[in-house]
Amino acid sequence: MLRLASSSPTRAELLRSSDIAFVQQSVDFDEERIIASCPKNFVYQATLGKYEANLKAFGYDDLPLLVADTVVASGGQILRKAKCAGDARNILMTQSSNITSIITCMIYQSKTMKIVDISTTEYLFDAFDLDDIEAYIASGEWRGKAGACMVEGFCKKYIKSVKGHESTAMGLNTELLRRFLS
Repeated sequence: MLRLASSSPTRAELLRSSDIAFVQQSVDFDEERIIASCPKNFVYQATLGKYEANLKAFGYDDLPLLVADTVVASGGQILRKAKCAGDARNILMTQSSNITSIITCMIYQSKTMKIVDISTTEYLFDAFDLDDIEAYIASGEWRGKAGACMVEGFCKKYIKSVKGHESTAMGLNTELLRRFLS
């Protein structure tokens, strides 16, 4: 059993699918104040900030602590969470017909072990259909998603090639985590 310090329903589903027992509790961390030009640096700073805030709130004596953050990069840009429909549209157009890197950092801390990992999954996307983009934006599913990207949803039919784990792209490298927990 571990404490997932994330409000992400996708991360919770990834743990359930991997048969990793958890409780989901977290305190907020404002990642908007992070300034970084490198995606890996950004995602590490965001995860470290979340780790420190949740470590202070919960510790890891009763349950191991797991925190994670994900960032999307494409076209030489860090694509953060879209703030509005127009922002989501622009972010998606940046990924259309492009290589998109989805980078997830996780920190796991127990009494006996600490894991810090940064994993990347790269997708080459076909050109997104403009009508599909508009339907996706109207659905609101892009809200709260790094880079407005859902490789398990909207983006799935546009994947031309992939290098890495889908779980990393969805927000948590469960393949790596399971190896350490078993």
